[in-house]
Amino acid sequence: MAYEQLLEEQREETRLIIEELLEDGSDPDALYAIEHHLSCNNFDSLEKVAVEAFKLGYEVSEPEELELEDGTTVMCCDIISEGALNAELIDAQVEQLVVLAGKFNVDYDGWGTYFEDPDAQDEDEDGDVDEDDTGVRH
Repeated sequence: MAYEQLLEEQREETRLIIEELLEDGSDPDALYAIEHHLSCNNFDSLEKVAVEAFKLGYEVSEPEELELEDGTTVMCCDIISEGALNAELIDAQVEQLVVLAGKFNVDYDGWGTYFEDPDAQDEDEDGDVDEDDTGVRH
């Protein structure tokens, strides 16, 4: 799939995910764990992407083996950030990680997050959101 086509599909998917979360009653003001999913056949390539993403300030989950429906096995991990449910910020992260994944021949498999109950007690009572956050990690 061409780079621009992948990014356009991800932009549409981002807006759909956000819309569905908000329609379901998820807290629009919460900080969300945004989990970007990566996979490939080669552990070394996945590890290189994970190291580079960590250097950019993302959290990285432990790599796991995943068996696909066709019986093949891939290595996968999540690249994680925390932020507002803001399409432009997520788009910036997606683009950054798609470019990084492409550099090491790793597949970017989209992103996800979790429902945030607006009535839940916050761990961080001040609820600060960095208004200057562009989504891109350095």
